[in-house]
Amino acid sequence: MFESGNNAALTTRLLARTNKITLTSGLAPKYLQANLIILPSRFASDFLLLCQRNPVPCPLLASSSKPGSATALKSHLPGISDAAIASALDICTDVPLYMVYDDGNLVKSHCSDIANEWTDDHVAFLIGCSYSFEAALTAAGLPPRHTALGRNVPMYSTNIPLCAAGVFTGGTYVVSMRPYRKADIEKVRELTRPYVSTHGEPVAWGWDSVERLGIKDINAPDFGDKPLDLDAADDEIVPVFWGAYVGDRCDGR
Repeated sequence: MFESGNNAALTTRLLARTNKITLTSGLAPKYLQANLIILPSRFASDFLLLCQRNPVPCPLLASSSKPGSATALKSHLPGISDAAIASALDICTDVPLYMVYDDGNLVKSHCSDIANEWTDDHVAFLIGCSYSFEAALTAAGLPPRHTALGRNVPMYSTNIPLCAAGVFTGGTYVVSMRPYRKADIEKVRELTRPYVSTHGEPVAWGWDSVERLGIKDINAPDFGDKPLDLDAADDEIVPVFWGAYVGDRCDGR
């Protein structure tokens, strides 16, 4: 994101386009990463409103410049031009893996492109991803554990309701989790707070927050990979939660 010419962001997308990567955590550290959701155009205005009403879990970076456009984006970030968002982009191929839903039901899982599914009626939305601030944490000597292990960040559904918008009702926050020592949490908050376009600072931390968020089992995430070596009896290293976006967590159809 925010690029020109040949750079790590474009290189990463080309690796995805040629099916050479499946995870993007730790890649293109100087650029924002985004989650992708694609909807029929009749839902686009409601989804835009959903993002505007829920900026922490759904920070909107960009969307298709018009319905059917898979190669040109409209920026939703103040001061960032459309052209600066991404160069040489193809929404249908530049994500490592895609999940395809029909009326809320998963019909294709982990496919390498959606060239056959894309239509002139589709609108793509790019939602800021918390992978964007992991380089800052690593540079400060606080690398997220999953990055060192080559795993995906664990994510959990919560009991925090999203503000409804049009057809999008009944959704709840999803949170990503990175464990840290209690003594490091204030520094972690400070480092991630400026990244408001990619979820910003944590929304909760500590073992008591697991129950408050409605998470039933910290070792059984709803999305991503299971955390390793995380023990509720350990009062020194605790879970830290950030807002996150997972596209199937709203009840719009």
